[in-house]
Amino acid sequence: MAQWVVTIPAERWATERLFHHDTLTVAGSAGVRPAAGDDVLLVAGEQNPAVVARGVVAGQESGRRGAHGVPEVEVAYTRRSFDDPVPAEGLKLDEAVAEVDAEVFQRLADRLAGDRDRQTWLVSLDLPIEASGPAEAVRQFWSYVLELGPSELPTFVSPSGDELAMQAFVLGEEANLDPEEDEDD
Repeated sequence: MAQWVVTIPAERWATERLFHHDTLTVAGSAGVRPAAGDDVLLVAGEQNPAVVARGVVAGQESGRRGAHGVPEVEVAYTRRSFDDPVPAEGLKLDEAVAEVDAEVFQRLADRLAGDRDRQTWLVSLDLPIEASGPAEAVRQFWSYVLELGPSELPTFVSPSGDELAMQAFVLGEEANLDPEEDEDD
């Protein structure tokens, strides 16, 4: 079994940070053929590349081809460390998919924190909606969510049992929504 590094393109990385996916499909590299079951380190960031997740090759997309006619590679996540990435020290990132020395792979994989320690979070999105009834209010709510999305709607999150620790997030990043603090700038 081989070890690989897969670079997540910037536009796809933005989506991965916003929405939970079980797999990631990326364009492969010419002449490179990861096999199903091979281990993968996923790297993101053009300026400061970092290891953001670990996965396993789920397969090569047989009919789909990425850039330069190379088959796409599907990776199933096994650990995500999006919010605490590891610097990509010792990785050659010249290609979208490249084989990695087993020792370098293990050193970086061992440093990934990620989703080992899970806890329960309360996540909410509150919108004041004028409607003639509850069913219409729900329809309008989902319409606003689809229309505005994570770039305009703040989502509030707190650890279960510690609601006073609530934080606002916009586009997957912590956001300050206090208008009084904005006036000081």
